[in-house]
Amino acid sequence: MDYTYIEKLAAGVQIPDKGIISTTVSSDDKFKVMLFGFDTGQELSEHTASVPALIQIVSGNADITLGEDHHPGPAGSWAHMPANLPHSILAKEPTVMLLIMAVK
Repeated sequence: MDYTYIEKLAAGVQIPDKGIISTTVSSDDKFKVMLFGFDTGQELSEHTASVPALIQIVSGNADITLGEDHHPGPAGSWAHMPANLPHSILAKEPTVMLLIMAVK
């Protein structure tokens, strides 16, 4: 059986000083899974994706903007984003975020 198991997801992320790091955790013909590490104040500015996606804040705290709506993003926060929804993430403290994207 082919699978991926990670016991402590956030432990594998070395958050850079004043930066953002991303790494692909898993990728197949259905999903691409990425892990992001944000330093305090770092932002993924507003953008869209051509496929549906899920985000989960694994650790830390962020501001999440989905369309015109702003949401708090403490650890454990989760969001589903349909394709082409404008969104952004701003880290309020060192933050680890999991991103799961559908593959076309």
